[in-house]
Formats: sequence, structure tokens, C-alpha cells
Amino acid sequence: MRYPKDYFAIPNVDTDDVIFQYGLDIITPSKDAMPGAVRDAQNWEIDTDGGYTTTPGYERFDGRAKPSAALYAILDYTLTGTIAVGDTVTGATSSATGVVIVKATSVALQTYLVITKVTGTFTAAENLQVSAVTQGTAVSAQRSSAGETGLLHAQFTNDAADNYRADIAAVPGSGSILGIAKLNDIRFAFRNNAGGTACAMYKSSASGWALVALGRELAFTSGGTTEIVAGNTITGATSGATAVLTRVMLQSGTWAAGTAAGKFIFASQTGTFQSENIDIGATPNLSTIAGDGSAITLLPGGRYEIIVNNFGGAAGSDRLYGADKVNRGFEFDGTIFCPINTGMTVDKPTHVVSFQNHLFFSFDGSAQHSGIGTPYSFSILSGAGELAVGDNITAFSEQPGATGNATLAICARNRINILYGTSSANWNLVEFRREVGVYEYTVQEFGMTLMFDDRGISTFDTVQAYGNFQHISVSRLIRPFLTQRRNLATGSCIIRNKSQYRLYFSDGYGIYCTTDNNKVIGFMPVLFPNPVTCIYSLELNDGTEEVLFGSSDGFVYEMEKGTSFDGASIQTWLITNFIHSKSYQINKTYKGARMEVSGSGYSSFDFTYELGYNQTHIPQAGTTTHITELSNVLWDTFTWDAFIWDGAVLSPTHAEMDGTAENVSLIYRNNSDYFNPITLSGAQMRLIYRRQLRY
Repeated sequence: MRYPKDYFAIPNVDTDDVIFQYGLDIITPSKDAMPGAVRDAQNWEIDTDGGYTTTPGYERFDGRAKPSAALYAILDYTLTGTIAVGDTVTGATSSATGVVIVKATSVALQTYLVITKVTGTFTAAENLQVSAVTQGTAVSAQRSSAGETGLLHAQFTNDAADNYRADIAAVPGSGSILGIAKLNDIRFAFRNNAGGTACAMYKSSASGWALVALGRELAFTSGGTTEIVAGNTITGATSGATAVLTRVMLQSGTWAAGTAAGKFIFASQTGTFQSENIDIGATPNLSTIAGDGSAITLLPGGRYEIIVNNFGGAAGSDRLYGADKVNRGFEFDGTIFCPINTGMTVDKPTHVVSFQNHLFFSFDGSAQHSGIGTPYSFSILSGAGELAVGDNITAFSEQPGATGNATLAICARNRINILYGTSSANWNLVEFRREVGVYEYTVQEFGMTLMFDDRGISTFDTVQAYGNFQHISVSRLIRPFLTQRRNLATGSCIIRNKSQYRLYFSDGYGIYCTTDNNKVIGFMPVLFPNPVTCIYSLELNDGTEEVLFGSSDGFVYEMEKGTSFDGASIQTWLITNFIHSKSYQINKTYKGARMEVSGSGYSSFDFTYELGYNQTHIPQAGTTTHITELSNVLWDTFTWDAFIWDGAVLSPTHAEMDGTAENVSLIYRNNSDYFNPITLSGAQMRLIYRRQLRY
């Protein structure tokens, strides 16, 4: 028999480069989906520099030392007594101390302690004491962050983080965290008290959450033309009761005309005020009060929306302004809490914003604002006013204006209005879109405005272009995911460093939208064991971005920190759409995949793949595990003996493949509380093209 001359030739091996981008796509048919898009994923996000990155961890926060900043040291020792994990060991000579988190033996059979919360420096040959009793001897001086392998370094770092984590407490009280804010790098949190009868405000400190005293208030009307100011001591002309004023809230009238009216705020009082005149020192009858001062309290169960603004204009005069749906709006400067009376019969604003130097509150379908630069005054005579929008207001969002002046989007559940102008003298409220609305706490502006409604996530540009049609959504490819959760949204934030809009739901899920140059790249889902009940993202005074969220367990958590979800493993998976390698209905034999993995620490992932739509008659692959020991050492910044010499930030990883089908889906998984985030930029597959499928 005569064979063609190329009958015994080795088939050509081709390559197919798959770039990981586009994110989750659960709408497009597999044959039409973009290579590198994924059909299922959990706890991955799209990197703006390319590729998919495993989601960083989060950790509890109360102002004390952060678990992610925890360090450890290795201390070789010989044991003469008993040393247990959890003991604090002290060097008898150096007086150094450390908490034992691991007892281990090196490959050279030397026993050693892993210690954290180290003070001082242990020295060689000194006795090691527990509760002043010698229990061993140090063989050598301590070695900082010196795990023998990348794996041990990651595990010991995680053990140290766990030790620090145990010190951090929930906000005292009961129920979910109701609101979070930051002012002058101090964080504040709201939570119902233990009995659920009131809401309390706490601030972070080096010793944990500290209760904020809200003080007392006392309404007054003017009795003269002399201005009363903070720092004055008021005295009841009849009762003799006294109080040192911390704030004087002018709500209407003027001091010069003798018509001033408002509230006195003070921390405490001596005696009991009554219906009487108020004296300041030797000057009598400067104001009139109707009764005693009352403690400022907060009803339970609100949902706090808080902004930072400076109506005074002077540097360092930023204050918090908030609304929570069940209490009066308020101002807070970090010490002095001032409830704001708007004059509404039911004075319980739902949302808050500052616009054109006015303080705006929403009440159902009404947007009410203060006078210019006078956040306490909601009197028409001071320039205050009301704007009716005809639907329940769900959000305010300041927008750039065409003429250089900012505009205010007043978003409601089923319509959006735009407010033009600078004051009540020239306001112009224009309907932007009807039947297009916004869910509460889902609007974010960062060069573009993203928001969540019945049809998904949209921008103002798409709303303007498409109105009440499906094309309004920029999230069409994940529509089933969002439709399932359309009534579960609890909060949103932006991540400036990653150009991301993040949206969270009460079932623990979130969706991360990565953007580039004001264009949406794609979406990826995350799942937290601690669901987000409220969230904020702001920059600290040094420019560092910080993201805190509150959860149903009463803890406040900081995002983008650590390698775990507050000690719990981060379970991830990434499953690409079926890749046809530019040849639909052509069989291919897949020989291998080369992945570029980047990161800055130890990690590992499992790799497998599905062939031919995972049909049962096609033999499917097993799973291989790939370890990546990556580090990011800069020669001018490292600490000696505290780094891995052969560190790398990029590691090409090869995985064998063996199977024939018309397409393939690549699958990556990992699950750990000590793996560092990794980025997969894509995969280069080796394959041999075969014959066309037969039917």
C-alpha cells in the first residue's frame, strides 16, 4: 500500500492566546462569547492593568492595631519547662516580650517559637520566662519574619494576624451597624444599644470603640440684641441653673434685630432650667427659654447616610451632616452633636447632600434646603426652600453642568430630576427622565455616575440616550444576577485606586464593576460571609484610600486588607466561557496551557478544564495544583533578614492538558485564609487542529 508522503508527519502544534478581560458574561451564547470572558466566578475582580485578580481580604476594625500589620519573629530555644501557645515569654536579660503563636521544629531539628506582639529584642543564651518562671533558653537572637519557606512565612503571618484579630471588638450594642463615617481620620459608627431602645454613636480609638456623648439641647428665643456664642456660660435668671455652651444654633431671625431663635447645645448642666430668662454673666435677659434642657438621644433602627462638608470655609472646619429616616438630621464636628430642626411636622429626613453651599434633606418626595451657608436655618427668610419632585427621593448626586456650574441630580424611585442654579432666587428643576429611577444607597460619582435600578446598573449617559429601555443598562451581560437581587441592594462605594464601582446586597453577594477612562470594562461577583449593611470609602488625610463597611454582626470591617475574610478562608473560582480557538465546530486536541501569574506573596491555585461543553461522553480532565511563591522586594526598602531572597513578582506557570473536543473551558480555584492575591493575565494554549465535527 502506498501512503501520501506526509502521512506520517507530526501534526503542527498551534497556539491560542486568551486574554483575561471582559469579566462575567451569563447572557451571550457560548459560541459568540468573547474569549477570556467568564461564565461563572466568585471572589475575582477585573484588574485595570489587565487580567483577573483574586479578591483581597477584609478585617475587623476598631482603631486598635490592624491584623494585616501584624509581624512575627522566630526564636530558637531549648525547653526546660513548659511553654504553650498563647503564653507571653520574657527574656530574663533583655526584658523583651512576645506572645507565642506557634511551636515548631526546623528542618535541622531545631525547636523554635513563633512569637508576635514583640517588644524589645531577644538575645542569644538568655533564659525565657513565663510569669517570671524560667521555662527555656534562647539558642540565638530572634529573627524577624524569617519563616523557612514562603509557605511557612504566609502561615506564620496569618497566625500573627489571628492573634491581633482577637483583640478587636464589635461596636457595643445589638443588631447591625447602621452607619459609618470618618472625620479628621477618626472613624465613627452607629449601632442600637443592647436593649434596642436607642441608637448610640461610637468613635474608634487605640483602645477600641468609645461611646460618644451627645450632650444636651435647649431651645431659646431672643431677649436682646447681644449675640450669645459658644463658650458663654448661661444662667437661668430664676432657677440659677447653669451650662457652658458648646454650640449656638441660630435657626431664624438675627441677633442685631433682637429676633434670633434657635438652640443652645451644651455637654452638661448644673441645676434645672425652667421657663425663664437667660443671663450671661452680669448681663441679664439675653434670651428666653420655655423649660429645662433635654438630653440628645437617637431613636433606634435608622440607616445613616452621612456626608462631610465645610460651610464655614476655614481650613479644619469640616463637619459631618447626616440623615437616618427615624431621627432629625444632624451636624457633628467630632465632639459636638447638633440635631437640626427643619420645621417639618415629621422631622425625619431620609437623605442628605450639600449643594451650592446649601444643606439639602429629603422627605419622601420633597427636597428641602437651608439658607446659603446656614445649615441650621430652614427659614424662608434665610433663603431656605422646598422642591417637590413627585416621587420618593432615593438619592442626591452632584453632577457637572454644561456651563461650568454644578447641577444636582435628585433621584427618585421612578424618575430623575436635575436642579440648575445657585440659590432659591434662580433654581430651575428640570425632569431628566421619567420611569427611570434609582435604588437607595447605590449612586456613586467618580468622573462618571453609576447607579442601580430595575434594569440593572446604568450611567447618566445611557439614561439620557435610551430612557426607559433595556439599553439603559451597562450591565446587560449579568442581568440575571442583578434581577435576582434587585430588591436586596444595601450599599455601594467606589475604589479610586482600582477605578471600581462596587454594589452590595443583603445576601452577602456583591458585584464589582471595573472601569477605564469612563468606560465600563466588565463585572465580577464576590461573596462575603459578613453581608454589607452600610459602607463608605474616603481618603485619609495622607491620601491613603480607606474602605470600611458595617455588617449584621455589629463589627466594622476594613476592606482591601489581609489574606482572609476576617479569619475565614476566601473561596474563589473562575470558569471561562467555552473557548473555540477561532474555529467553531472544529475538533482540537489540547496539549497544555501557559499562564502568567503575578502577585506579591505565597499562593496556590488548582487548575482543570472542561472539554466539549463538559459532555459526559468526552473524557474530562483531573485537577492539578500550582504553587506560586511571589514577593515584591525593593532593594532600597526591605528590612534585613525579613524577606525572601529569590522573590519574583511574575511567574510563568505551565499546565499539561490532554483531550480532544471542539472547545474548552479553563477553570481556576483556590481556598485559603493565608494565600496572597494573584493576578492571571491570560492563558496561551497549545493545540492541534483536527477535523470538522460530524453530525
